[in-house]
Amino acid sequence: MGSLVAQGYAKPVVACRSPVARRPDFNQAVRNLLEHVAKAMPEFAHLKPKRVMVVAGEARRASHATVKPLAFEGMKRTDEWGRKKPLVKLHGKRMLYCITLRPLFFRNSSPHARITTVLHELFHIAKSFDGTLEERRRHSKMGKRFAPAFEPLVKRYLKLLPDEVLAPFAYDGEVRIAHWLERPSAWLPKGKRYRGVYTEAHLFEGVVRMRTRTGKVLH
Repeated sequence: MGSLVAQGYAKPVVACRSPVARRPDFNQAVRNLLEHVAKAMPEFAHLKPKRVMVVAGEARRASHATVKPLAFEGMKRTDEWGRKKPLVKLHGKRMLYCITLRPLFFRNSSPHARITTVLHELFHIAKSFDGTLEERRRHSKMGKRFAPAFEPLVKRYLKLLPDEVLAPFAYDGEVRIAHWLERPSAWLPKGKRYRGVYTEAHLFEGVVRMRTRTGKVLH
């Protein structure tokens, strides 16, 4: 797990660094959170953080974040109806999930609410961790049962949360994070020529302004 100095949250500006590189690395902050929760919570032990990518994305109504499955059941790229998923590989490793953090995550949230938002998306990931979502945990399936199942996990995890993992989520200022330069579709349309493989070449590191509210508000 990288230190806050290494991430840029506790490091003075160095004159020779580029304007973007001077800002804290929020991708690293989320990776640290994923790695910690996978080790600290049995309910999230199935997670493989290196197979989960994180990007900043556009607004979507009142959503703070979403998680996108990058495979069909069993890590397959093609389903029984012949639909085919694009292949997403970063530095040679296949990604199975993409978490998109939306403007409200950065601009209208508290540190604990941001942590809760990430856990919320992780809660939807299938126990098989095969690139699909857990059908039984969809909001449409659980309805009012979702909150009683999810909120106790959050409360328990917040008690285990180290300060060095929490600190970047309390940052107020500009951070750098990956954005799609060209975003993959949910699946490739039949009979048309579309890009089938996406890599780090289709991402860019952009700057997002975090505006942080105080208080331990569960989102």
